[in-house]
Amino acid sequence: MSKKSRKKEAAKEKVESEPAKDQPVMDESWKKYVAELIGTFALVFFGCGAAVFAGAQIGYLGISFAFGITVMFMVYAIGPISGCHINPAITIAMLVAKKINQKDAAFYIVMQFIGATLAAGLILVIGIGNDGYTLTHNGLGQNGFGNNYLGHFDVVSAIVAETMMTFFFLIVIFGSTHKKAPAGFAGIAIGFSLFVIHLIGIPITGTSVNPARSFGPAVLMALRDTEPLIELPVFLLAPVVGAILAAIVWMHVLEPKLDEEKK
Repeated sequence: MSKKSRKKEAAKEKVESEPAKDQPVMDESWKKYVAELIGTFALVFFGCGAAVFAGAQIGYLGISFAFGITVMFMVYAIGPISGCHINPAITIAMLVAKKINQKDAAFYIVMQFIGATLAAGLILVIGIGNDGYTLTHNGLGQNGFGNNYLGHFDVVSAIVAETMMTFFFLIVIFGSTHKKAPAGFAGIAIGFSLFVIHLIGIPITGTSVNPARSFGPAVLMALRDTEPLIELPVFLLAPVVGAILAAIVWMHVLEPKLDEEKK
């Protein structure tokens, strides 16, 4: 082999051994899953954190804004990556509507629960750094109902409220993300709808409409108080029922036909 050929072979081997500079660090699917974890973490941390650390100062209105605005900025932050579900009820509704496959839906839901639990844990870590904070008294922004919770609404009221609030939330999501909706405004519609939902829902249940948002705080609250964990099934099931109803109504009643479908 000539000297020139050996140089070419050496150069070729070097190129093949080096990773491509534009090769992604993470698989595209895992980018979506991690985005869902981060988004759900943000929702619980900023929303529940506002209730725990600033609730006395900002009241229901401020807490509602914290949840709504967090969802709004996460729609624009991770929407292009994962669609910004950050809510198992939304993911299940999208699965029913055939807008996501089963594998992605399963991973989304797992990551949402993990993100919510990690966020609740961080709220606890920050809270115990204050001498006046106790898990029993200040909590973690957990959902609830009954005589020991905010507006003293019973379990039937909680189930009806969570089901209907989630139903309308999903109708807004389906409508604002439809191809015929004005482009670029989905985050605003979704964020402000969640804000309005919290205005009515906080006195009733603290407003869940999101099983993961309820799961994280309830699991860690069990370290001192098991009541949120006992009541958790309401917040795992009612939002999912409302979301599935919304998906069915949207698909079979409300969904606008695209121009090409009309031909």
